[in-house]
Amino acid sequence: MIKVRFFETRQNKRGFEITGHADSGIYGQDIVCAAVSALAISTINGLEKLAHIDPKVDANEEEGGHLRVELNSQELNNSDAQLLLANLELGLQDIEKNYANYIKITD
Repeated sequence: MIKVRFFETRQNKRGFEITGHADSGIYGQDIVCAAVSALAISTINGLEKLAHIDPKVDANEEEGGHLRVELNSQELNNSDAQLLLANLELGLQDIEKNYANYIKITD
């Protein structure tokens, strides 16, 4: 199962962590994994190219199953970054609603 956790301050999201594997299909045909990966990578690209920030990214490049992205304290008030993170959360919530056996967003 994929587990997602967002890191938040009182007012802002400061990042997210995605761990695990969906195992909703065979390797290369797992639509839940593909959807989560596409949203996460798109968010990172948006943070870099649209919000003009350089988030700290920690990922398991070889086996997958782990991605952690964090903004530093100076990037927290970037409204574009906050919008991108909120959009990621909405997208992942929709996937969770439709594929609850394969993805869980935790507090």
